[in-house]
Amino acid sequence: MDEELRSLTERLRREAAASGVPGASEACDRLAATDGTEDLARVLTAPGQPLWARELAAFRLGTAGDRRAFEALVLLLNHRDPPRCASAARALARLRDPRTARAAAALATNELRVAYALQPVRLLVELRAPESVPALITTLRRRLTPHDPYHRVALACVEGLGALADDRAVPVLTEALAHPALAQAAVHALARIPHR
Repeated sequence: MDEELRSLTERLRREAAASGVPGASEACDRLAATDGTEDLARVLTAPGQPLWARELAAFRLGTAGDRRAFEALVLLLNHRDPPRCASAARALARLRDPRTARAAAALATNELRVAYALQPVRLLVELRAPESVPALITTLRRRLTPHDPYHRVALACVEGLGALADDRAVPVLTEALAHPALAQAAVHALARIPHR
């Protein structure tokens, strides 16, 4: 079992044990150990499955490249619990589903869910898809308003735009220079973008 799956399983085993449902911890272990993708897929569609089971099944299917996990992983990518978002982002990056970048861009730019946009932003950077730069520019521009509380999202956008090194980002990164919390990262990001 690789380290990511081991860490995820330990977290979800604790969650299963805390649920007070008899046998939940053992069920978590069985789900982590099964080699049957059909068993994992059934967990995603069966009614009444606990969230920990759906997350574990979606992660395992996603990292195996099984696109049946896509919808569940996108829902988890936008979850209020940061570890769930992070595990979903890792699985989506490995899934290589062509819908992933569009979904991540929609989540990153949704102002009603901006508190949960950090992992979608990071995923967009990793994917390097056509949607990545426009979505990061849009998200960052909205974060440059006075007293915006989502500094981590803004910083992830600045760093991501630097990593993507696309000159379309120059205007918004230049605006970010005026924000003390972002200025240093914006300088580094701009330095990574080739001059025409």
